[in-house]
Amino acid sequence: MTDPTARFVELVERPDDAIPLDEAALLIAAHDHPVDVGASLAELDRLAAGITATGIADLARALFVDAGFGGDLAEYHDPRNSYLDEVLRRRLGMPITLSVVMIEVGRRCGVECVGVGMPGHFLVGGDDGFVDPFHAGVPLDAAGARQLFDRLRPGAPFVPAYLDPVGPRAILARILANLVASFSTRAPLSATWALRLRLAIPGIAPAERAEGEALLARLRARLN
Repeated sequence: MTDPTARFVELVERPDDAIPLDEAALLIAAHDHPVDVGASLAELDRLAAGITATGIADLARALFVDAGFGGDLAEYHDPRNSYLDEVLRRRLGMPITLSVVMIEVGRRCGVECVGVGMPGHFLVGGDDGFVDPFHAGVPLDAAGARQLFDRLRPGAPFVPAYLDPVGPRAILARILANLVASFSTRAPLSATWALRLRLAIPGIAPAERAEGEALLARLRARLN
């Protein structure tokens, strides 16, 4: 296999609309354990081949009801929920990785899906509204998405831009941020590689980059 770090950096330096989200997400997982990227891509192909859908609600039903993908309510912060190959194998994940499955299966079967980076709970959007992959692909309109935000973050102000679509770079950066958070309570030194990958993504906000670099420096000091 090509060096996963070099390949990941090559991909994220492309224009956002030229980044293969599925491959890049699998390369993140390859920093933790051996990943057969081709086999995982073939599994996405296989899932798409068995689905006839005309919109995101149909696609969500096929994946999150019929195929049995769902949110890991028991071990939400398990790092495996951030590894696309493990999500495909276990059919469990967190909102953003389940969204990646839906986006990539949708791309293969002709249903346009976009990632929606609502703080605290990633969603998938399309022409006919939004869906929540973590909760059985339940359909939501804008008001329903706001109600979900209010339940998860009571008292926090809601900004309409939270429901804007986000591209592959933002999705990959958020997967890595989730991994850093997962490792922080389990094996803090393991966060080093995830931080390095996140800092390799162009366009990270300056404040987030500074925070990440400071944390990486602290982790390096513990390793020395």
